[in-house]
Amino acid sequence: MLINGRYQILHPLQEGGFGHTFLAEDTQLPSRRRCVIKQLKPVHHNPEFYRLIQDRFQREAAIQETLGEACPQIPRLYAYFLEGDLFY
Repeated sequence: MLINGRYQILHPLQEGGFGHTFLAEDTQLPSRRRCVIKQLKPVHHNPEFYRLIQDRFQREAAIQETLGEACPQIPRLYAYFLEGDLFY
């Protein structure tokens, strides 16, 4: 499966109540760098709740980016995006 036209899923890593994680390869890089894809699946379909989740997801991505660049023990954020009603 190809996500965002870029990330080839190799296999699932973990499944939880809010989503899944996958091991993937970035097909747009010559090295085909491996990365972990985190998929958040909102459980509510209320538009107001969905907007709240989207805001929090964007905030979490910004924090992850800052922390990942500052500390080698924290994973780096390479991208975040929406595909359909799923957050990655």
